[in-house]
Amino acid sequence: MDVGIQKTIVFLFFIFIGVLLKVKFKSKDEITGIKKVILNLALPATIFIALLGVKVELHLLILPLLALGLNLLLFFAMPFILPLMGIGKGTSEYRTAKLLVPSLAPGLSSFPFILEFLGEKYLAKAAMSDLGNKVFVLFFLYLVAMNWHYSLQSNEKRNGGTKLKPLIKAMVSEPVNVFIGAALVLLGFGLSMDSLPFFMSETLEKLSLIMTPLVLLFIGLAVKIKRKQFFQIFSLLCTRAGLVLLISGIFVTVAGIEARNEILLTVAFGLSACSFWPYAHIAAVDSMEMDKKSKKKTFSSDFGVAILALSFPLSTILILATLNSGSFFVNPFNIFMMAVVLLTVGFAIPLISGVSKKKWSEQKLIDHEINSAATEKAA
Repeated sequence: MDVGIQKTIVFLFFIFIGVLLKVKFKSKDEITGIKKVILNLALPATIFIALLGVKVELHLLILPLLALGLNLLLFFAMPFILPLMGIGKGTSEYRTAKLLVPSLAPGLSSFPFILEFLGEKYLAKAAMSDLGNKVFVLFFLYLVAMNWHYSLQSNEKRNGGTKLKPLIKAMVSEPVNVFIGAALVLLGFGLSMDSLPFFMSETLEKLSLIMTPLVLLFIGLAVKIKRKQFFQIFSLLCTRAGLVLLISGIFVTVAGIEARNEILLTVAFGLSACSFWPYAHIAAVDSMEMDKKSKKKTFSSDFGVAILALSFPLSTILILATLNSGSFFVNPFNIFMMAVVLLTVGFAIPLISGVSKKKWSEQKLIDHEINSAATEKAA
């Protein structure tokens, strides 16, 4: 069996173990404890190592900008897409989806397959592209999340200065941001992981090793997907994939890319699953609102976990299908065709469910009128 597929099975198996362990985690506080370990230890260590491991190659600097451009295009497309999926503007689910869906998690979902199918050269390009995605998920989305939080929780109008103070305080107090700042300072002095004392680098690496298993177990423990929510998220993720293919097709056509592996890299990277890092921002906001016992919730944590849980297997299937397609995507027309198929599936599900709901309502109204008529006749 292909190594990439085996790695995917391992990841999915961790989620499945988390689902099985639900019977052993009786209270929500126990699951919250795992989340705090992830956010305050494993995630900061992972980000710190990832940033110190960055090797900037000048001739590849365009790649992070292209990845960041994809993130931003998806982010600004969400206000038009989410209402069509039945996710109303101004709701906690809307803000959750808008934060999570434009993010990418290539490290978990696409890197293993890019290495297996395309080789180390293209993995290096994918890693370089991920720099732009990291800027988006770690900095841009954090500022967006905190801005939404303070805008929603403030009962009074604040000027820019007073609104900026709690935002700066929150940024400084988060372990993730502290580790990012420290990594950037060390990078500025030209240092890497090898420059750190052994006990420090070894501790960080050991903490980083528990990141992936803990995240996958947490998803399995926390996920609660209702039938309606499942189809809603599935249609949203299909639409996301369709948009990625549409953007990729336009880019390949305009740039005049003809090399098969370059096209496959572009498509596979864009089809990466949603990132856990924006969920870390959601969890941070949730803990702030829990302390203040606020009635208004900025985000829906359960909805966010459901998106992550469905995003990973769907992205894996699409990436594997892409990398096994041979020269199919060399023709941009085929990319556009697959984009149309996924967009059709994405928009058709809420449309059909909406029609079904309308028919049910009309039938209920007819039954009510028949019953009323029968009652009046009997009287």
